[in-house]
Amino acid sequence: MSRPPHGPRRLGRSDVTVPPLGLGCAPLGNLYRAVPEARARAVVRTALATGAHYFDTAPHYGVGLSEERLGRALRGLDRAGYVLSTKVGRRLRPLAPGERPSDEGFVATPARARVRDLTRAGIRATLEASLTRLGVRAVDVVYLHDVEHHLREVYETGYPALAELRAEGTVRAIGFGMNHSGVLARLVADLDVDVVLCAGRWTLLEQTAARDLLPVCARRGTSVVVGGVYNSGLLADPTPGAPYDYAPAPPAVLDRARRLAAVCAAFDVPLKAAALRFPFGHPAVAAAVVGAASPDEAAENAALFRHPVPPGLWRALVAHGLLAPDLPLPPDA
Repeated sequence: MSRPPHGPRRLGRSDVTVPPLGLGCAPLGNLYRAVPEARARAVVRTALATGAHYFDTAPHYGVGLSEERLGRALRGLDRAGYVLSTKVGRRLRPLAPGERPSDEGFVATPARARVRDLTRAGIRATLEASLTRLGVRAVDVVYLHDVEHHLREVYETGYPALAELRAEGTVRAIGFGMNHSGVLARLVADLDVDVVLCAGRWTLLEQTAARDLLPVCARRGTSVVVGGVYNSGLLADPTPGAPYDYAPAPPAVLDRARRLAAVCAAFDVPLKAAALRFPFGHPAVAAAVVGAASPDEAAENAALFRHPVPPGLWRALVAHGLLAPDLPLPPDA
């Protein structure tokens, strides 16, 4: 059987280590649907109980609500017992009188607005506000978030500000987070970062990162944290109308997901279990962060991550033309 990755993995050349499975905290910010406060707390505590003690959040998620809820759920716990990452690049401000919020997929959020800010002062202010919402003195990892259209500012002020924070010991690891693997590859090639968070581009359904990002990460010693392993939900439930890249999946993409599910079913492997395990075929991958909107979902993710994968599943997917034959695949133990 192919066994799940186990044990902590170091992020690049930093001293930060993460478990292979972490919790993506966008759902705690009411992504697509409102999550009651008590349920959000239970999600975090369930993740901790299953060993998924790496938590990734951002000011963008619910305009600070995700960070606030995560902070409340972790309050009173040993800070050494979990790893925290958050993001900079969007500074939050109160809504002006009469100003309407821009939800960007989040519902029932605080009266705040997002402002793009990659200046040194803006990044420091954004991080300080995140620490206040999280109720901690420091986070372990800071990513520049969704900066694919702001590369001039990244090179001029954004990256230097993060590198300065790392050099002075304010943060222990730095990187970039987005769903554009080609842009991430350019940034990794040019800049000294410990880790990147790549969403949706190195998954059982889509392997764009194999051509651009993963080779340069292997060459540079940069770790990869994989987000979006279910491709916005399509690999969780490949039915008509299921989301892919935050929109309804096109028919051809839906058909591919259903074919993946059929091959997995022939090996008695849930599609979600295969989706969770697939990214670890590449040695640059340190962890996957997976969202959960309920404690049951958090527990299910952990169970699926441990689900036995029979020898030959990955080769069968190659034989059916669903994975390219030259991709790095999880080994059969």
